[in-house]
Amino acid sequence: MESLSLTGGNNIMNTLALILIAFAMSTDAFAAAITKGVKIKKTSLTYALKLGLIFGVIESITPVIGWFIGRSASTYVESWDHWIAMFLLCGLGIHMIYESVKNTEENDYSEPKKQSLALIVLTAIGTSIDAMAVGVGLAFVDVRIEIAALLIGSATFIMVTIGVILGGVLGKFIGKRAETFGGVVLIAVGIWVFYEHAV
Repeated sequence: MESLSLTGGNNIMNTLALILIAFAMSTDAFAAAITKGVKIKKTSLTYALKLGLIFGVIESITPVIGWFIGRSASTYVESWDHWIAMFLLCGLGIHMIYESVKNTEENDYSEPKKQSLALIVLTAIGTSIDAMAVGVGLAFVDVRIEIAALLIGSATFIMVTIGVILGGVLGKFIGKRAETFGGVVLIAVGIWVFYEHAV
């Protein structure tokens, strides 16, 4: 996903613009959430809400970090965000594929395991790097960063919750290769983030 630098023109960001930005920032997290849900044969609403909350909180924090960084060193995040996101997401994707191949002989898909909290948090961080770069851009316009962060976090919470549920439905059709599929998707998202910034 391409970082949005909101400079020039009208310096007052209206609510609609912030909402659009919020949902744009949540699309990577939505894709990652599908890969989480696809691993669970029977995804519960509680689990979906839990992941939505984790992703939403992290996604609301990173633009604030970026906003503060943007006050002093805007070029740093803009230069490295795509590298960080790519390595995090691709690394996690490779790990998922490795685990799926290893577990094919050890475990039956009828009893899939949910990912550890650490992996979930790392995935959330990987998908929120773009939001940090957006925070850098927001540092140069007249916008209340707390409102922007709240909207981005809320949009991510909604999209991730929906994504986990959709992934759970999709997992029933993919079977034992669900985790492999999820890993491939994460790698694809990581490469896409890098490509969007590189061109």
